[in-house]
Amino acid sequence: MKEKLMNQIFLEKPPLEKLIEEFLPTINYWANRYVYYGMPVISKEDLVSAGLIGLIEAYHRYDPSKNVKFKTYAEFRIKGAMLDEIRKLDIIPRSIKSKISDFEERLRKLYQELGRMPEDEEIAEFMELSLEEYYKFLESIKGITFIDIENLKQRFLELEEEDIFNFIAGDQREDPFEKYALKELQEKLEKALDCLSEKERLVLALYYYEGLTMKEIAKILDYTESRISQIHNKAILKLRSLLNK
Repeated sequence: MKEKLMNQIFLEKPPLEKLIEEFLPTINYWANRYVYYGMPVISKEDLVSAGLIGLIEAYHRYDPSKNVKFKTYAEFRIKGAMLDEIRKLDIIPRSIKSKISDFEERLRKLYQELGRMPEDEEIAEFMELSLEEYYKFLESIKGITFIDIENLKQRFLELEEEDIFNFIAGDQREDPFEKYALKELQEKLEKALDCLSEKERLVLALYYYEGLTMKEIAKILDYTESRISQIHNKAILKLRSLLNK
């Protein structure tokens, strides 16, 4: 019954209270996933509130005549509202963003010089940091993402409601150029992932593919949550330095 309610393209809207009850597990799931990017400035409760606002917006804006399931549209709105909440807080200060750009550039140069991905000690030395300072730097960039959330959100805000429905529904006609570009990006990403350590790839797989939280990954690998955060951020920085050429 629950799955039927959440998946159908309904013509008559169920009561909003009922929808909130049905979507709370989904909202909690995405809040647990995204809270990592906003800590310690933002809490899970803040993201749950943002998610509820996103659900209410979906409830009022949903057009049943479009070829989009309400569940799909609502999740899109829920996630968008949470990411917007994170973006508005500007979790990473400008000074840190500048350090991230400098780090990526230096890491790229060091990778080219060595012909391989450098070890932590080599990176710290090249950055003129102690190993402890290097790990503190990794810990300070919790809000870093593989995709620039701010730019992505801005592009989302520029979309008309009609465009959003079209985007979610997707165009069944394949664009040969787009297909080639995506294939090329996938190949580059696969090569970049090969440059990461086994531990870094495992953390990324557990977080992005298996959908686990940092806390859950830490428990599985018997590390502190802080250490998992460092490994994740280091892996993301490495990927960005390799792909943002």
